[in-house]
Amino acid sequence: MFSSSYSNLPPLPHRIFLLLTVVWAGSLWTIGYMVAPTLFSVLPSRETAGMIAGHLFRTEAILGVTIGVLQLVLCNVMIRRGAARYRALRWIVLAMLVCVLAGYFGVQPFMEGLRVKAQAAGVGVSESQYKSQFGMLHGVSSAIYLVHSVLALVLVWRAAAPRSAGE
Repeated sequence: MFSSSYSNLPPLPHRIFLLLTVVWAGSLWTIGYMVAPTLFSVLPSRETAGMIAGHLFRTEAILGVTIGVLQLVLCNVMIRRGAARYRALRWIVLAMLVCVLAGYFGVQPFMEGLRVKAQAAGVGVSESQYKSQFGMLHGVSSAIYLVHSVLALVLVWRAAAPRSAGE
């Protein structure tokens, strides 16, 4: 009687996958759509707000890479156990991982380079000759972040589907 009630629970790798999904999506949405905008609206200096937001996005990127890799491993485990729906989930995780790598490790270094050049000239990037380049790169980075956020929504939605969906 006691053991049969536990046999209906999802397997441990699935539960860990769900937990990682919630942590990744929640931190992505919280930092990008609540914390960063709040910093820019509350702090008197855009440069200070940008510096703090940059540190938060760095932490988010490291978290994303770590969770993404762990989730890919869990997807492979679940696929080997016969859970076919993890094939589609694996592609979503991989796309999210590409967003992290492209956005933070691809675009962000160029933005930081412009920020450093502006500081060397004794001004903030918004008052420098690099303002338009920085704005363009920021737009690209924001678009990647939006795609990443939508993919996170899809991942949460699909990962939380009932077990009858191929698990």
